[in-house]
Amino acid sequence: MANIKSAIKRAKQAKAHNLRNRACKSMVLAKRKAVLAAIAGGKKDEAVTAYSQYSSVLDKAAKKGVIAKNNASRKKSRMALAIQKMA
Repeated sequence: MANIKSAIKRAKQAKAHNLRNRACKSMVLAKRKAVLAAIAGGKKDEAVTAYSQYSSVLDKAAKKGVIAKNNASRKKSRMALAIQKMA
């Protein structure tokens, strides 16, 4: 454990940030799973609404710095393409 006051504070902050980031990533994965389930089920309208939520969560994660902006953009693009390919 750190002895210096600033190092102790940084350790506490890192722990808090880690918890927040994990929660954010977990939300992204849950929304992704919902979109993929809708795509697999062939329910296009459900997939579109789930994609909207997924896109929003990705943008928020990118804004907070949990994931990179280009990473979020790439994930949204690939998911939109998968929805477009549905019959």
